[in-house]
Amino acid sequence: MKKNALTLTVVANMTSNYSEGLGNIASVQKVFKNRKVYTIRSRESLKNAVMVQAGMYDDLQTEVDGATQKLVTPELNAATCRALEGGYMSTKGTTYVRKSSVYFTDAIACESFVNETRFHNNLYLAGNYAKAQGKNIQNDADGVGLMPYQYEYDKSLKVYSMTVDLDMVGKDENFDAEASPEEKAARIEALLRAVETLSLVVKGNLDNAEPVFVVGGLSERKTHYFENVVHVEEDRLLMSEDLKEKIAQGYHAGLLKSKVFLNENEIEEELHPMSVPGFFNTLVEDVKAYYGV
Repeated sequence: MKKNALTLTVVANMTSNYSEGLGNIASVQKVFKNRKVYTIRSRESLKNAVMVQAGMYDDLQTEVDGATQKLVTPELNAATCRALEGGYMSTKGTTYVRKSSVYFTDAIACESFVNETRFHNNLYLAGNYAKAQGKNIQNDADGVGLMPYQYEYDKSLKVYSMTVDLDMVGKDENFDAEASPEEKAARIEALLRAVETLSLVVKGNLDNAEPVFVVGGLSERKTHYFENVVHVEEDRLLMSEDLKEKIAQGYHAGLLKSKVFLNENEIEEELHPMSVPGFFNTLVEDVKAYYGV
């Protein structure tokens, strides 16, 4: 079978995204599984962050037709516009639907959630306003806009997967259009470089979400091939026989030597990983070879 998919599973130390607030408390997004609660960064949030950092949305154009949606025309389609690589549904006039060629899973925490609420206020801003208005912040807190607020905080090891349908990249069957092999390879390289150096801004704070462990490569199966075999327990990467057997089928592993994993030496001895930059450089070259560029 032809290897026409790119799949990778990442372990990264990242924050969660936020869902609905409870009163004035911002709550991180969570899922319930295995009778426990785990924090997540949703697949939608993760895909958006990667697409933005990769520059894939730099040429995004939108329109309002009942709902705000991506602009699609015979001239502006997935072959000519990188922003449409992530899929679209255009309902203006004739309805056109093109599925995404890039798929993500939720980034789910490796350990169950322990509630940590952080308490903040805008004291400095309120004090600055009070001083300018000649008011006393202690006697007139409401009048100067003093406002306490709280939010749940989570930054933990999370596991997520990304899979790309290489046959679908740069093609738009709705308009019988197709990008050049060079453009297809460039799009995948941009996505890989974004995952390699992923950085998030959450609640005004910069979050380094780069991989500390990553595994994957070109695959015959268009699925998250390593999703079920990459697990972390008590800061140790589980070295299962299934993980080793899958890697041995022509895949690669990358490790950031950061002492994040307590069994870092075991990982090196049993998986023989390359560096994280080396891993992504190898995948970029594999993708270029696939497209013949």
